[in-house]
Amino acid sequence: MIRSLAFVTLMIVMAGTASAQEPFRVVRAPEPPKIDGVLDDVTWAQITPMPTGEWVSYQPNRGDKMPDAFRTDVRIAFDDRNIYFAFHCFDNEPDKIRTNVARRDSSFNDDWFALSLDSAGSGQSAYHLFTNPSGSQMDALNTSASGEQFDADMLWYSAARTTKDGYVVEVQIPLQTLRFTGSDEVRMGLVFFRKISRTGVSYAWPEMLPGQWVFDRPSHLTFSNLKPRRLVELLPSVTYNISQARETNERWAPSDDKYNFGASGKFGITSGITLDGTINPDFSQVESDAFQVQVNQRFPVFFSEKRPFFMEGMGLFNIAGTGGDGNMRTAVHTRRIIDPIFGTKLTGTIGKTTFGVLNAADDQPDVLDPTPEHAERNKVYTIGRATYALRRSDYFGGIVTHTYHDGRDNLVAGGDVSMRLSSSQMFNATFLASQTNEPAAPRTSGNAVQAMYGYETRRINFGTQIEHYDRDFQMDTAFYNRTGFTAGWSFGGMNFYPKSGTAFWLQRVQGFYFTKIGYDDIQGGDEAMLNAGVRFNLTRQGFINISHIRGHEPWQGTDYAFSNDLNVFARMQVTRWLNVFGGRGSGLSIFYDPVDHFQGRSVFANLGVEIQPNSHLTQSIEGNFVRFDREATGERVYSVDIVNSRTTYQFDKHFLVRLIANYDSSSRRVLTDLLASYELVPGTVFHAGYGSLYEKGVDFPGEATVVGAGPPPPPTAADPNNKYLMLNRGLFLKASYVHRF
Repeated sequence: MIRSLAFVTLMIVMAGTASAQEPFRVVRAPEPPKIDGVLDDVTWAQITPMPTGEWVSYQPNRGDKMPDAFRTDVRIAFDDRNIYFAFHCFDNEPDKIRTNVARRDSSFNDDWFALSLDSAGSGQSAYHLFTNPSGSQMDALNTSASGEQFDADMLWYSAARTTKDGYVVEVQIPLQTLRFTGSDEVRMGLVFFRKISRTGVSYAWPEMLPGQWVFDRPSHLTFSNLKPRRLVELLPSVTYNISQARETNERWAPSDDKYNFGASGKFGITSGITLDGTINPDFSQVESDAFQVQVNQRFPVFFSEKRPFFMEGMGLFNIAGTGGDGNMRTAVHTRRIIDPIFGTKLTGTIGKTTFGVLNAADDQPDVLDPTPEHAERNKVYTIGRATYALRRSDYFGGIVTHTYHDGRDNLVAGGDVSMRLSSSQMFNATFLASQTNEPAAPRTSGNAVQAMYGYETRRINFGTQIEHYDRDFQMDTAFYNRTGFTAGWSFGGMNFYPKSGTAFWLQRVQGFYFTKIGYDDIQGGDEAMLNAGVRFNLTRQGFINISHIRGHEPWQGTDYAFSNDLNVFARMQVTRWLNVFGGRGSGLSIFYDPVDHFQGRSVFANLGVEIQPNSHLTQSIEGNFVRFDREATGERVYSVDIVNSRTTYQFDKHFLVRLIANYDSSSRRVLTDLLASYELVPGTVFHAGYGSLYEKGVDFPGEATVVGAGPPPPPTAADPNNKYLMLNRGLFLKASYVHRF
């Protein structure tokens, strides 16, 4: 009886989180509106604004009502090809609106308006489309397992203009971009967001309560007789590369040039299932990886995926409990597929089931034994993922990954579950089992398991996770730090909000802690860490974070201490044109050498600035600096200085010129990357770029120092090793065109 009452009570609480909004019936457009940021079309004149009610803040504070000065009118229409939105965002101080003409996904410090559309009505995934007052776009696919993934670029259209009473945004979403099942009555979930840059506050309608996902309480749209349009898309591409490497201090090797012709395509098998394929793809990266500190890192450094075929829809392949403070960053890290010969991807939704299957063959597998006989054989990847929707954003799912290369195969299978126990509580768990067969070696197997619980209200934020990885667990497709350990972490925070008018610049104060304990079976010892501090959220998107860290961990059988005596990090949009951030910390550290390991002391700092003197030009510079000394003697072991600079001039939202310059003192390298890029829509692009790599102190074959001859003499002004020398240079041209039938 007690169990039954508890179950009924839980269902009542969960039911109370459902949206009380009545579905809004969208009317058919009498004629397609012109997407130009001006609401003078016949369609908008005949449509009454949607009754949205009160907008409520969700970041950094929750529960504050949007001031009347920021009233927002919303109009929606549709026809047989598109869904249209028109937003009039009022502002009684329009001269303080912050906006820039910017490349995609780079305007989050501006004022912006966004819509989140669950076109399938499943509560499991949604399209997040953002537009700033200059019409620059930002977009993401939001899923229950992965959250917002900004990797993919979707095809949609927007235009915006500032006005004397705020700004206006128009959005056009082709039905071919969306996944839904056509019927006489089509129902979609919808949430709106708006950010006021000068206050740093973001608002939503309907209200997003603490601890809830974006589609736990959505509003709903209904469309009469809305039919999906089959997606058939072809994207041919051509790339020309010419590169050259230096043979000696005085001579370049002959240039190496090549053409690459490839093609990608999409075919809508049904309204909810799409097949993607690519043959002989060009996976050259237009965007260079920014340098990161890689000296004395115990765990591998993560670099994000930047290749379009793998970026799109990859959030579907992630599993619960990854991407946060745990051991596994992602279960499918496609940068492990270095040079695919081909790739296919089948994704879709049938009823409550969402699935994806990815296949690829890698022509340059990253193997531990890169001998010619291994390197000449392709590595084949097969990945399958499926989730079944329960209630709202709740689901359970399964994943299978398999890789095969030259007699070695790695198979991983597992499942995960994610549930919101109440309006403020969530729980997820994952189990993975691996089996690896090596040629002429015993078969190995291992398991990985994690469970996470979270609790969030306006006042309290708490989360905890436990995880275990066997020694022999291997997952070739994933990115994770280590195996052979058992650990658990916990985070807790309490929020305090100053009364209105007492401190206009201070929005929230949060005291927090983060602690972790565990046992490392491979290193042979216990580990523990405590991070405690306070965070101040300020106006102008600012914050100051102050904390103290202390802990210990085993390395090669020795227990070492680590600490950060006073860790300070801050960021603020000081003016419309200036954003600054920086931080500093120091304390005990560990030198992670397999043989010569010892206790050290480090000092680290970073400083960054972004300057936007006008709406077209952006200059950003970020520096990271590390000093590491031996604790026993004070001897300097190493120092690393890394500076990343990016200069972008955006002529309009389609055409830009960008210069990247990266400096790394540890490898004595300077990378420069100049790019001119024109993007009409995602997929229809033209890039022209030039890159070069400089390095200091290079010894070429026949010029190296003789072993045993003692240290080399100090470099002199006449010594070529005393200056940075260009080692590689290259020019590339790339063009692609997307055509939808």
